[in-house]
Amino acid sequence: MKYADKSINRNHAANRTSTPTDFAESHPGSAVVLWKIAGTDATEQFYSFHRQEVLKKYARLVIGRVANGAAPKYPAPEPGSFSKVPYAETLSTLARPTPFYTASHLAFKRAMREFCDRELAPIAESAARMGRAPDPDILKKMGDVNIHACRLGPGPHLKGRTLLGGVKPEEFDYFHEAIAHEEVSRAAGIYCFAEALASGMIIGAPPILKFGPQWMQEKVVPRILSGERMACLAISEPGAGSDVAGISCEAVKSPCGKFFIVNGTKKWITNGTFSHYFTTAVKTGKGPAGISVLLIERGDGVETETIKTSGTGSAGTAYVTFQNVKVPVENLIGKEGQGFAVIMANFNHERWGMVIGACAAARYITEECFKWSTQRKVFGKPLIEQPVIRYKLGQMISELEAVQSWAEVITFQMNKYTYKEQNQHLAGPIALLKYRCTRMTHAVSDNAVQIFGGRAITATGMGRHIEQFQRTNKFGAILGGAEEVMLDLGVRQAMKVFPKDARL
Repeated sequence: MKYADKSINRNHAANRTSTPTDFAESHPGSAVVLWKIAGTDATEQFYSFHRQEVLKKYARLVIGRVANGAAPKYPAPEPGSFSKVPYAETLSTLARPTPFYTASHLAFKRAMREFCDRELAPIAESAARMGRAPDPDILKKMGDVNIHACRLGPGPHLKGRTLLGGVKPEEFDYFHEAIAHEEVSRAAGIYCFAEALASGMIIGAPPILKFGPQWMQEKVVPRILSGERMACLAISEPGAGSDVAGISCEAVKSPCGKFFIVNGTKKWITNGTFSHYFTTAVKTGKGPAGISVLLIERGDGVETETIKTSGTGSAGTAYVTFQNVKVPVENLIGKEGQGFAVIMANFNHERWGMVIGACAAARYITEECFKWSTQRKVFGKPLIEQPVIRYKLGQMISELEAVQSWAEVITFQMNKYTYKEQNQHLAGPIALLKYRCTRMTHAVSDNAVQIFGGRAITATGMGRHIEQFQRTNKFGAILGGAEEVMLDLGVRQAMKVFPKDARL
């Protein structure tokens, strides 16, 4: 074989020939690795060390196709396509019978998958790694196709809007909303770049929609749903997390009675760094009956500082300071002194959404592990031939599907209940579901790390999604209510309806 021929690598699985000559010295694994296999079919070696997207990234090195080559053995998935890997998709693809999903959900899922694959997935990794805030253009693109509106669930805010997949606003339900959360989480990584994509709005806007005065519905909501302005939820403080009643951020009426003067701090506020509106819990009196919720617009006296977390800086997690901020009394969300009820009602939807996103992320990680254990060879055979690996995959799948099924039952109930009934009947079950979900993601993460080994603790390469997940999955065990608080809340809610005449 001539030296010129050795400047060509063949990847028969992709039906491509490429030249590494100009790239060899820049190859992360050194030029030595390339020259050892130059002029040969490098398919097996390629998939041992590289993800499929590398072929697209370096498509400029392709110089031809294998003569008389058949169709690619391992074709790259097209944007919007569904995975054929077992357990990689929910029942929403209608591949199997389901009592919950319809053709409308499938059409919405296809459209959401294609948008996320084309617009979000290509920028997610670099944005998360660099800690960049999302480009305003991508938030506006999401607004243009009404993804922000869809992620707030069914309701009057959808009226007159054109939704993806041809779904009519009046047929949009909580399963459609769940699909929207799933697809964003899958494409951008929960607690990573997905956190930057208006996740603060998902928890900051519902109180405005449900309890805000008419002027907010007319002036604030449209700007949020279009992606022109961002909103966040500001409740947690340095001294008050799950103990909402313990907040100290204070709002005192001005002598004229037309304004609240707000002083205090908030911490761990998702998207706070780049938000324009802060749905803020404040003290206007004593105890739980002295809590109110204000819509505070960024302006004089409002300062935000980015907090470095285990996730990505692109989420804009912030430490917020309010110093003598003058807020019109018209900015009350709900009634003065009744903010605790507004906050508690909002928690149910927030926690449910966290479960949906976490399940989607865990499902993607499980798919990654299934693929890797099939293509990775150890001791002369695929990793999946080892019984212990099948045991771990079985654990991951069974834990995931159990939580997914429970989440779908609760989603079905949400469709049947009014907003008030949801808060009355589902607060306990959703709290318990969230606990079960974060225990599941812990198990999935732990098993995934063992399956991927060293690659699972490497921020780039084959195991980068596993590394990201194992570093951030504990967010769900803290945010929206700690696991221990969720268990306690679930039981306390059940105690409220425990029959007084029940005895052994």
